[in-house]
Amino acid sequence: MKLRVPVGFIGGGNMAEAMIQGLLAAKTIVPSDCWVCDIIEDRLTHLKSKYGVMAVSDTPQVIRSSRAVILAVKPQNMEKALTALAPLWSKEKLLISIAAGVPISYIEGFFEKKPKVVRVMPNTPALVLAGISALAKNEAADEKDLALAESLFQAIGETVRVEESQLDAVTGLSGSGPAYVFSFLEGLIEGGLKMGLPRSVAQKLAVQTVLGAAQMARKMDWPISQLKEMVTSPGGTTIHGLHVMEKAGFHGILMEAVEAATRRSRELGQALKKGS
Repeated sequence: MKLRVPVGFIGGGNMAEAMIQGLLAAKTIVPSDCWVCDIIEDRLTHLKSKYGVMAVSDTPQVIRSSRAVILAVKPQNMEKALTALAPLWSKEKLLISIAAGVPISYIEGFFEKKPKVVRVMPNTPALVLAGISALAKNEAADEKDLALAESLFQAIGETVRVEESQLDAVTGLSGSGPAYVFSFLEGLIEGGLKMGLPRSVAQKLAVQTVLGAAQMARKMDWPISQLKEMVTSPGGTTIHGLHVMEKAGFHGILMEAVEAATRRSRELGQALKKGS
């Protein structure tokens, strides 16, 4: 779907580049409608030469030229970015933040009048256009604003709508989740090494197994427990392996990891609120 909406990026890092790549590949926007600014000149040169976008070092120009502005800066740089952005803002524009742990109320605090804000939690598989992004809006944004943000993030994967109060849990699950999966992959690969497989073979087997299992879960739409039962025959190899995992508390470890990451995300957001 082509949008006739100029889009600006404040920050031209990896996530911004993934979005630019996805938006242009899907023909959602054209290069002349894509504006990006960054403090690193080399990034601007790279983005302009590779994608043909309007890469500039002038933040006001990006804001003036864009209907939707995506704040793609690190949380520690949000104060500086918002301080520069707020005086230039106009009410018809949509502000989209992908800064982890930064609450909408913190963003609103930089503006005299509440701007239209959509807060988004993407994850790193967006870098290969296979991410999942959760979106939550404030009261000033309407359904059309949320739909616009959704269409932008669908260029880098799937989207879900949530309440802002759920974004900490989203961070704990899908935001941090790729690291849990990579850790699981490491364990599978090292298990293969222990059993005598070459590393290249073990890695190929492990990666494709996880990818294939995820595709089954997505396409077959069965309960996960039922998919597991498909592999688990009485007295077979799989049930013996699962027994070891359950004795070690595998499910509980994952649940506690999600809980700990959620709690930390909440703490970071509360610290920002206190400092604002």
